[in-house]
Amino acid sequence: MARDSRYDILFEPVKIGPVTAPNRFYQVPHASGMTNALPRVRAAFRGMKAEGGWGVICTGACSVDPSSDDAPLPFASLWDANDIRAHALTTEAVHEHGALAGVELWHGGASVMNRASRLAPLSPSGIPWMATHVGFMGNLRPRIMDKSDIRAVLKWQAEGARKAREAGFDIVYVYAGMGYLGYEFLLPEYNHRTDEYGGSIENRVRFVRELIEVTKDAVGKDCGVALRVSLEELRGRPGRNLPSEAHELIELLSDVPDLFDVKMDSSPTDCSASRFTGEGSHEPVIDFVKSLTKKPVVGVGRFTSPDTMVSQIRRGVLDLIGGARPSIADPFLPAKIREGRVDEIRECIGCNICISSWHDGVPVRCTQNPTAGEEWRRGWHPEKVAPAANREKVLVIGGGPAGLEAALTLGRAGHDVTVADAGKSFGGRLAFERTLPGLSAWGRVVDYRLQRLQQMPNVSLYLESRLGVDEVIDLAPDHVLLATGASWTKMLYSSMEIPVGTLAHPAVFTPDDIRDGRLPEGPVLVFDFDNYYYGGVLAEHLARQGLYVHYATPAGQASAWTIMTNELPLVARALKDRSIPVSTLASLTAFDGETATLANLFTGEATRLSCRSVLITGLRLPDTTLADAFAQREADWKAAGIRSVRMIGDALAPGAITHAVHSGHLAARTLGEDHGHAAYRRDTPIVDRVEGFSLLAAAQ
Repeated sequence: MARDSRYDILFEPVKIGPVTAPNRFYQVPHASGMTNALPRVRAAFRGMKAEGGWGVICTGACSVDPSSDDAPLPFASLWDANDIRAHALTTEAVHEHGALAGVELWHGGASVMNRASRLAPLSPSGIPWMATHVGFMGNLRPRIMDKSDIRAVLKWQAEGARKAREAGFDIVYVYAGMGYLGYEFLLPEYNHRTDEYGGSIENRVRFVRELIEVTKDAVGKDCGVALRVSLEELRGRPGRNLPSEAHELIELLSDVPDLFDVKMDSSPTDCSASRFTGEGSHEPVIDFVKSLTKKPVVGVGRFTSPDTMVSQIRRGVLDLIGGARPSIADPFLPAKIREGRVDEIRECIGCNICISSWHDGVPVRCTQNPTAGEEWRRGWHPEKVAPAANREKVLVIGGGPAGLEAALTLGRAGHDVTVADAGKSFGGRLAFERTLPGLSAWGRVVDYRLQRLQQMPNVSLYLESRLGVDEVIDLAPDHVLLATGASWTKMLYSSMEIPVGTLAHPAVFTPDDIRDGRLPEGPVLVFDFDNYYYGGVLAEHLARQGLYVHYATPAGQASAWTIMTNELPLVARALKDRSIPVSTLASLTAFDGETATLANLFTGEATRLSCRSVLITGLRLPDTTLADAFAQREADWKAAGIRSVRMIGDALAPGAITHAVHSGHLAARTLGEDHGHAAYRRDTPIVDRVEGFSLLAAAQ
């Protein structure tokens, strides 16, 4: 299919200093949870995007020195020859497909705790980042940098740049954003210096300028040098001669780097979830940059629409379309636009489960793309499924995220697939959840898969088709996948931090009741120990119905796990905007239809709250009715020629939608195999043997 000529501009080359990007699709630096300990996993993950048509592929944060140590959070490093060889695997994978490779050299300054290196963090003026999230908390404060420290960082940056060139990188970054060292020099809250590095914006920019200059001196003839800078705070500060200090910063550095990579200051705004922010949300902050520099500018905005991308370029907002989350959700997004297959784009849903991977310290996960992070270790390709050696009949019972993903993967392999769902619409849990406040984009999980399935002649889709064992035996498939989902319970929460007991009262509701249209009478207490998005979203939903809602949780914050997806402060604001009071560290212990009793999780102190209904968003348990029936009649279905019956998704183990999608994909890829522990390859770091090392000597 021919490419739409409207999108030709996206495939124009862009010069970045001495190198040229083959098109305008630019995978900006983003965390992947893949450190130098996983060099092959990382190389395959980044290389897949180059295969998919991204013109520039960048690393995530890459430390230039042990004084920038973010452990146990995953980060890369360029400290020694082993690191160079590890990164070379990535640059080789990227270059194989004609893309440029970029490296985000990074010093975390006062924002890292140096837990592993045990070196005092560095800071312009000794001002620490006092995080409220325990994962970022520490009690080692930074030391004030003197002139020798500044010279040392400049030397580490230059050495890191030279190592990057040796590893094969084409673009080398200076990082002055997101609270890290370069950014700390730019903001007066961090920078209290009275020397030439502090005070006026000209002085505060000096350190960043010098970082760029030493990088260009080191590799500027061979590599493009990019500045990644956060502009949100500076855009809000009036300038002396220009509208803001952000304008003044860009003007002062307008000719210094080869590329400006512009972004926000904090994760909740830089990569805000779709629940709160739409496509192109950065534009009001970064729209001025191109007016002050002739150098190319790249920025992000969770771009998935090629029309929006073209608009950004034609209106002079950006030169290159930055992608982080969209490049994970669909590594082949550029190729699909190039080949006229726009309707096949697997659009990012903005759930930010990818970001939670970094907080968890594991390789990246994606709700839309279950192959993310599995390219090397399981050999999964996002667009290719090996043809089945034997074409078999597979019945998938349940058309939610797990069932649809399994059917799609099986269909691509060439199997004859039937999907039967008892409901009136496909989507499982998402059929309702996508209608809730802010979650409409999550419907893309269903829409993408249904669209692809409806085009497959070897796949049949049936709604309002409730099947039992006898009906399945009559259909005589070779394999059965049970994607029957899970149900919410009315269990309460114990001081042992586990679900316990059941609250039996006619006015106690679960999310399933709300889904089925059974609304509580207000005032309503929403008691949430699921801790992810659902309790908070349902509280908003009920408030929109005109009900008075009070939210309570045993956790320290509302929807506490959303700290992992950068949503926590936005959740708090959303509840406040709906006038929903929040009680934390509170466990529900009793309800009589008029009063709910909350007990402090640690002290047991009781609080009584007037309410007419309670909604418990706590424990989900698998719906195993059909699975149990199959277990009881194993001899019958085996006699009918059914080779396997397997549970997937929430029916196997309730989780986030990403877990359901991955479960469905894994089941399809391993159809008929022993699925107890599906094997994957384990990566190993690239290391030299240390000469003269002995355990005896080390112990002395």
